[in-house]
Amino acid sequence: MPGKHLYEYAVIRLVPRVEREEFLNVGVILFSKGAKYLNCKFFVDNEKLNLFNSELPLDEIEKNLEAFGKICSGSKKGGHVAQWEIPDRFRWLTAQRSSSIQTSRPHNGFSDDLDETLERLFVELVL
Repeated sequence: MPGKHLYEYAVIRLVPRVEREEFLNVGVILFSKGAKYLNCKFFVDNEKLNLFNSELPLDEIEKNLEAFGKICSGSKKGGHVAQWEIPDRFRWLTAQRSSSIQTSRPHNGFSDDLDETLERLFVELVL
């Protein structure tokens, strides 16, 4: 029997050199409209990142990833987008981009515990 919450998730990817289309999975964003849930988790593995490019500004990357968290939580520090409705924030965060931080296309599933599902996906897809 599927879980009670329908959810969507996307993998947050760091694309060090957009023209090469290579990426490193650095996080997961999870959304459930019915549960009014939007959260993300991220981690940048410096060793893996250095295999792509050792001159990337890690502090800038972390700052941009932290913006994902602020937008998910609806923090006023997340700017105008963070004040939007939860579904709109998810769609904005997962919109196709050609920047160094991108997301996969959204995937879906069912869950009884969305926090646990976010943690499981994070371990499976990022760590």
